[in-house]
Amino acid sequence: MGTHSVNIHKELLEKSKTGDRSAQFKLYELYVDAMYNVVLRILGNREEAEDILQETFVDAFKNLKKFRYESTFGAWIKRIAINKSLNHLKTNKIKITPIEDHEYYLAEEKEEPIEYDMRKIKIGISKLPHGFKQIFSLYLIEGYSHKEIAEILEISEATSKSQYHRAKKKLIELIKTL
Repeated sequence: MGTHSVNIHKELLEKSKTGDRSAQFKLYELYVDAMYNVVLRILGNREEAEDILQETFVDAFKNLKKFRYESTFGAWIKRIAINKSLNHLKTNKIKITPIEDHEYYLAEEKEEPIEYDMRKIKIGISKLPHGFKQIFSLYLIEGYSHKEIAEILEISEATSKSQYHRAKKKLIELIKTL
């Protein structure tokens, strides 16, 4: 990204800080799709994702004066979106079945590297059971550690690891059928 585009963002941000609705709308347009995808991956529900997305932007614009350019605006608003999504999950506690009781429990087996096309991976992820999809997304896509996931979802670190492992196995199984 060149200096010119950074300055354009800074100008939009500074105008937005003063309450300029046009500048805020431009920022919204620049980031809405990416933030929607982040929230949807975590929540797995379009209606909830849309609600949390709106709350994310409302909070971001309300607190824009706190943005100090210590990171990119994209990283800053993504953190807000993730935190809002995770708080939503905590509030609406998702029941996580102990892995041994789960219908997708798979015995331990050696992993072989397999290559798949991205379209099949996306379809496979969308077909994962909700709990699997959340842990898979938080760990692999959003980059949270199993310790952080355990704290967020109020489960053990071992449960997070095993759910991730099972999600990965189930994903491979699903992809093979596509």
